[in-house]
Amino acid sequence: MPVELAYDLVEAAPPSTVTVVLIGSLGSDRSMWNPQVQALTAVADVVAVDLRGHGLSPVPTGPYTVTELADDVLAVLDSLGRERVHVIGLSLGGAVAQWLAVNHPGRVDSLTLLCTSARFGEPQGWLDRAATVRTSGTQSLADAVLARWFTTEFDGDTITFRQMIASTPDEGYAACCEALAGWDSRADLGKITAPTLVIAGEHDPATTPADMRILADGIPDAEFHVLSPAAHLANIEQSEQVSRLIIEHVTTAMNR
Repeated sequence: MPVELAYDLVEAAPPSTVTVVLIGSLGSDRSMWNPQVQALTAVADVVAVDLRGHGLSPVPTGPYTVTELADDVLAVLDSLGRERVHVIGLSLGGAVAQWLAVNHPGRVDSLTLLCTSARFGEPQGWLDRAATVRTSGTQSLADAVLARWFTTEFDGDTITFRQMIASTPDEGYAACCEALAGWDSRADLGKITAPTLVIAGEHDPATTPADMRILADGIPDAEFHVLSPAAHLANIEQSEQVSRLIIEHVTTAMNR
C-alpha cells in the first residue's frame, strides 16, 4: 500500500505541459534538488518528492523495497494527474527511477540517472548499516556519509547537508538500506526504452564511474558523462553543469 509522500510542485514559467520528477538519495530530503528545481522550471513543471522514511514523508516500519518506494512516487503522480513524466533519480532515487523505466515504460518520457547503480555492492553491507542505524541512529554515520557526498574541493554549505543526514528518521534510513540490499537491476537494463542520460561523479566512492558505466552500457543508446570535481552529490557540487545536461536531455526528448 503506497504512503502519501511529502512533495513540492513548482510550476514552469512560462506554463508547460511537461513534468519532471526528482527522486533523491538515501539520507536526503527534497531540498537537495533546489538548484535543479530553479533551473528546470524554465522548461517543465517540477515535482520533487521525499521518499518514505525521509524528510516530511511518513515513516512506516521497514523493511522497504524499491518497488514500494516507486509505487509511492507513482501515487503522487497519479494524484497530480501526471501520466507521463521525465524521471530523474540520484543514488537510491536512481534505483527507483530505473524501476519505473523498466516496469512502467509508458509513463517515462526520459530517464536521467545520477550517481547510482544497478547493484549497490554486497547486500550484507546494507543490512549491517541498517542494524547500526537502528542501534545508534543516523547521527552516528552522518560524518562518514558526508565525506562520500562531496570532494575535499567542495566549498559549499556542508553543515546543512550533515544536518540533513542526521535528521533522517532512523527507521526510514535503515529500511531504505534494506531496500538497497535487495536491489539488482542488471538483468533488466536492456528493457529500458526511455532516452537515458547517465551522469557520474569522477570522485564518487559510493557509485563509481565504473558502476555508472555498467548502466550506460546496459541501457540501449544511453548517453554517459563523468563530471569533475564531483563525488556522490554531483547535482550539488556541479549544479550548473548537471542542470544544463538535464535540460538538454529533457528538451531533446520533448522534441522527438
